[in-house]
Amino acid sequence: MRYLLFSDIHCDRASCKSIIRKAENADIAIGAGDYALFRKDLKMSIDLLSEIEIPTVLVPGNHETLSELTYACNGLDNFHVLHGNSVEINGVIFMGIGYAIPITPFVPWSVDLSEEDARKFLSKPVLSKPDRGFVFIAHSPPFGCLDRIHGNQNIGSKTIRAFIEKSNPSFVVCGHIHEMWNRKSHIKSIPVINCGPQGYEFKNVINCN
Repeated sequence: MRYLLFSDIHCDRASCKSIIRKAENADIAIGAGDYALFRKDLKMSIDLLSEIEIPTVLVPGNHETLSELTYACNGLDNFHVLHGNSVEINGVIFMGIGYAIPITPFVPWSVDLSEEDARKFLSKPVLSKPDRGFVFIAHSPPFGCLDRIHGNQNIGSKTIRAFIEKSNPSFVVCGHIHEMWNRKSHIKSIPVINCGPQGYEFKNVINCN
């Protein structure tokens, strides 16, 4: 399966055009949040991305709420918005959680989720068959993995990391930390990609049985 991964567009038209072009060579597109900029112009970004014709899975970032993103995607039948829930597309299960985790200090416009509330969102079993693969999408990266900002400080989510280590997704898509864009790392042997706004092309085989 060929995936086109992206995040943190922040209303940039050139990024949207790059994603649309690369999506022509993919089977499924995945957006890891932050399509708006400071809670503004979300509809403009989604209207541009609506040219993507393949199935597209989105989680909200900390620049837009779940309700704002759901409303902006209204009428786009190939777009699926996730936040603490899952969807199956072409035999593959996708689970997602949005927002900044943990809470972003001193930024009043940011849409955040505490580690405790994130644990509640992720407490439900993802799969009826434990050995079946799935894709996990989070706006925030897991703690200690693609989450370093200036000064080498790790600001990712410990809840997200614990969920990954326990549930063993086939791969993980995230964004949020701009310094880590367009990079891939691993937790155990699980690929983790902080994709960025230009579109990251990724191939993966998932056990769908």
